[in-house]
Amino acid sequence: MSRLTLSERIAIECGIYERLNLSEIAKKINKSPECISREIRANRTLVSGYHPCGNDCRLAPNCRTRALCGKNDCNRYCFYCREYDCRELCSRYDNSPCSRLSKPPYVCNVCPNRRKCKADRAYYIAQQADAMSKRRYSESRSKIQMRGEELEKLDALVTPLILKGQPLSHIWSEHGDELGISKRTLYRYIDQGALSVRNFDLRRKVAYRPRRKKREKNEAFLNQEFRKSRGYDDYLKYMEKHPDTPVIQMDTVKGCREKGKRLLTLHFCNTNMMLMFLMRDGKADTVVEQFDLLTGLIGLEEFRKIFPVILTDNGSEFKHTRELETTEDGKRRTKIFYCDPQASWQKPQIEKNHEFIRYVLPKGKSLNPYTQEDIIILMNNINSTRRESVGNKSPYEATTDKSILRMMELLGLHIIPADEINLTPALLKH
Repeated sequence: MSRLTLSERIAIECGIYERLNLSEIAKKINKSPECISREIRANRTLVSGYHPCGNDCRLAPNCRTRALCGKNDCNRYCFYCREYDCRELCSRYDNSPCSRLSKPPYVCNVCPNRRKCKADRAYYIAQQADAMSKRRYSESRSKIQMRGEELEKLDALVTPLILKGQPLSHIWSEHGDELGISKRTLYRYIDQGALSVRNFDLRRKVAYRPRRKKREKNEAFLNQEFRKSRGYDDYLKYMEKHPDTPVIQMDTVKGCREKGKRLLTLHFCNTNMMLMFLMRDGKADTVVEQFDLLTGLIGLEEFRKIFPVILTDNGSEFKHTRELETTEDGKRRTKIFYCDPQASWQKPQIEKNHEFIRYVLPKGKSLNPYTQEDIIILMNNINSTRRESVGNKSPYEATTDKSILRMMELLGLHIIPADEINLTPALLKH
């Protein structure tokens, strides 16, 4: 029988709250009542009750018994006594669990007395039950399954061959049928010290670094207000509905760690053309200011045509989403979407194109000495470089949209002759 899924466990929890019996719950998820019974008892969450002074007697919270030790002049309740253990003296001592836990549904989820009850309790919570089951399964799989003679036989076969310098892959290929375990399990047995050989006896094992666990999505980022309805999944859904919409990827480039000037980069994915604007700093207000300047230069209608969808990362400089998407008077000019945290591969074109900037402005070099005129020179050289991805044309040559061509003219952008292109630090002598 397959293990239960989280959705099935949620159905069990809902069934308990609906006060269904085990047969009715089992029918809902197509399992047997015995399966439901085992699941609830195995994965219920136990909650310790009220035990005054650590006394586990069910009667202790309300017990008023005195002088079990024979000292009639003692005014202290016996369960408070440190000299004698009342559990050994009292005939009424009872530490049996609540009778409700020994019969269906085996939990206190719907017990009418659960709020007042001071006894040990148990609850069935689907998510905790699922985590508990997975942890138990993982632990059982990680333990060494072989014992006694079987393990000794494996050790006698494998250890001499490893000490001869034979790779583990070779040993397993030759004796896999005799070993009765997978190659991965054989590595694990050696790692856990079940055999006479150790990791040190494997030539390459000690040279490998432990694998890093895959990072989970950063909930702090995902819960940020400016990302709502604008995540990468929302971007993919939007592009499914509007497949012909041009996408512009946006990012910033800084020179060194000191505060100062930054480059705002806008990359046209269809032509590989990249616009670069030198900003005085990397603040969110400065990015909005740059959008306003560009809108004023080319006009709102042209901005909408040229930059219909912008995909960027989660940098704090892009958090003023409403101001970026709309003008000061509230008119929409673009639509902003954000990549997942730590997922620069979701906008690979602009990340790759930044390499051209680093040819001229290496990492660690401050951008403070440069002006926008210098950046235009750099932009013209980068965008005049031919690319295989656009049929061995340069991004400028691949650009045919009239609105973009007018914008290029307003920004002072032009093609550099092929043999005059310079992508070295000598291009900008500062």
